[in-house]
Amino acid sequence: MELLRCTRLDLHFRVFSNSTTILKPLKQFPSLNYGVPIQNMQLQVRAEVARREENPSQVEVNKSSLYVDGVLRLQKSHITEGIQGRSELIFLGTGTSEGIPRVSCLTHPSKECSVCWAATRFGNKNRRRNTSIVIRVGTSSSRWKTILIDAGKYFYHSALQWFPYYGIRELDAVLLTHSHADAAGGLDDLRDWTNNIQATAQVYATCRDLEVLAKTHYYLVDTSVITAGTAVSNLQFTPISEDPFFVCGLKVTPLPVWHGAGYRSLGFRVGDICYISDVSGIPEETYPLLSNCEILILDALRPDYSTATHFGLPQALKEVRKIRPNRTLFTGMLEVHTIDLCESLKFKSMMHLMDHDKINELLAQLKISEGLDAELSYDGLQISINLG
Repeated sequence: MELLRCTRLDLHFRVFSNSTTILKPLKQFPSLNYGVPIQNMQLQVRAEVARREENPSQVEVNKSSLYVDGVLRLQKSHITEGIQGRSELIFLGTGTSEGIPRVSCLTHPSKECSVCWAATRFGNKNRRRNTSIVIRVGTSSSRWKTILIDAGKYFYHSALQWFPYYGIRELDAVLLTHSHADAAGGLDDLRDWTNNIQATAQVYATCRDLEVLAKTHYYLVDTSVITAGTAVSNLQFTPISEDPFFVCGLKVTPLPVWHGAGYRSLGFRVGDICYISDVSGIPEETYPLLSNCEILILDALRPDYSTATHFGLPQALKEVRKIRPNRTLFTGMLEVHTIDLCESLKFKSMMHLMDHDKINELLAQLKISEGLDAELSYDGLQISINLG
């Protein structure tokens, strides 16, 4: 006997591995007729899903526009022209290196992780891929200039889902915060862009990260080793330091931070938007670069404590209180099974999961008690920004 899970719509069936007959109904669909062949059952399930499934809260989408891998067909109602003076930010990913849901949770023989199983449902905000954002800037020709920050292991999956939906096509620049796989592991996938959309992709990274990429992605850095006719990503690497530089006419200020002992990573400030996705400590010299921050996007791996390489929510909130941005959006979250938020959020001891809605309910109380506007972000979140 095997357990077959149709996780995309959270339908669970238990079937004989060599049979076409449903063995046991599960509670999700008690009204279905389970004594029928699998083929008929599939028809019933589709009809039931069509009747019961509500539009996800994070995006409004027609059921006829749902595809495999979470792909969302382009919706004209969500496409905006790149009018000069208009800018927007889109979260492509808000999770850890492993992403959410985790295979280890979905296959656990005795424990069920409610956050990971919730994340298998289409539109659930606990679904988190590698941290990454897109900044889009309107131009006088009504064309968007698009800046991608980080292209990690799940970048292509994120692009499949969100690029068609928001009408994103060209990439004018790629900024790397660091060279770990969850930030740079998707550089090879840029071949789809440089083979079919644009001639090259401009990638900005520090010299220390370029040295790492010369080993992990040697064929992208040193194209002389490529076999003639091989269609790999055509990337143009531009070394950056910790000094400001310009991309698409915008001033980009690196925000040096520690991502573990002795490991330097970068955040980036564009206008009054500050993005720090991987951080365990902020050097004193970086704080002045964060002054007058309108929106702070900050690493918050766990809701209970920090790790050697990432802020937990308590430390992240301390930084928010120190930096005092007008708005904070946390990113880089994983799933955690039991936590105590009494210290970090000044509430009575509570047991919660790292669930998007539950944590945001607690964070909302901080706006009342302290005036802190802070919440968890989510994959696909789109916000209008002012880059001056």
